[in-house]
Amino acid sequence: MTIDSIPTPFYIVYEDKLRKNLELIDRVKRLSGADIIMAFKANALWRSFPIVKEYCTNFTASSLNELQLGCDYLGGNAHSYCPAYTDKTIKSFLEKSSHITFNSLDQFARFAPQAIEAGVSPGLRVNPQCSVIETDIYNPALPGSRFGVTAEELGDTLPEGIEGFHFHALCESTSYDLENVLKAFEADFGKFLPKLKWVNMGGGHLMTREVYDTDHLISLITDFRRRYPNLKVILEPGSAFTWRTGDLIVEVVDVVTNAGINTAIIDASFACHMPDCLEMPYKPAISESVEPAPGLPLYRLGGNSCLSGDWVGDWAFPAPLKRGDRLTLEDMNHYTTVKTTMFNGLQHPSIVLCRSNGECEYLRRFTYEDYRDRMS
Repeated sequence: MTIDSIPTPFYIVYEDKLRKNLELIDRVKRLSGADIIMAFKANALWRSFPIVKEYCTNFTASSLNELQLGCDYLGGNAHSYCPAYTDKTIKSFLEKSSHITFNSLDQFARFAPQAIEAGVSPGLRVNPQCSVIETDIYNPALPGSRFGVTAEELGDTLPEGIEGFHFHALCESTSYDLENVLKAFEADFGKFLPKLKWVNMGGGHLMTREVYDTDHLISLITDFRRRYPNLKVILEPGSAFTWRTGDLIVEVVDVVTNAGINTAIIDASFACHMPDCLEMPYKPAISESVEPAPGLPLYRLGGNSCLSGDWVGDWAFPAPLKRGDRLTLEDMNHYTTVKTTMFNGLQHPSIVLCRSNGECEYLRRFTYEDYRDRMS
């Protein structure tokens, strides 16, 4: 089966691109001494995990479903963090986790004794209050954030039993952003670090982006470990694992014009299948598009749902778009597939793995029963 023979819409994952990312992450892991673990919030395509497992088996989980998925298909240590555990969920988290992070002092006081008794290493999420993210919806360090304990709240005494700190203040960020956050973290919480066993620096380390300075990251972590030789450093990037490893292939099903604006309606939906494009917002690259120039046709892309705002644009193309044209929306394997919905009953795009030899195989094809069972 080749790419051109697969009916649209479908997400496609490229094995060779995935391996390239994993090899880079493995290099950073080896040279820095940090444990770099996979975050399922960015990608949970478990049928591609046999490839991931060759490089990484440890993972982070923020729900019981993610925890079970990691145990079933990666099998390494589970580092759990949830904004709030309950009496109903804590036992299940502790049964399968190696590390568990609590979001508040109250959560730690309630559940840490159970974690210690179960042999699970308990940690506390802290908030360095250092904002390096421009988009508020993804910024956990904004004033009023519900995430983590501030230095003022923690005070001068570390609650008994805490073995680690966890902070998360990045989103598709650089190593220089991490450097700024680390300065704030050490200024606020450095006095406690000699008493701990581990520090989890969270996600958002986009080390597989082409312009990312991985040598600087390695140096940053190495220097941090030199200052605190008692600490195991953990990073849990999400996007970095699957950055630019897959696309969404769609087809133009109609072209409409209103007030001089051309909209190419595609057989997919931004609201259902690419929600980050509306949340962030950002405009994905399209392989078939070109730089705008006088005389070239411009198009919005409109999703095939009833939501008025289900569109993104504009792109220029070398020739007018027509029904049946295929478009390649790039870099749709991180966050996109885990955030899809079936609003309006729109069918999910199929998920395809393109092997290194060019052969393609379906990982999943969705049916009416998938929609029916989600709604019941």
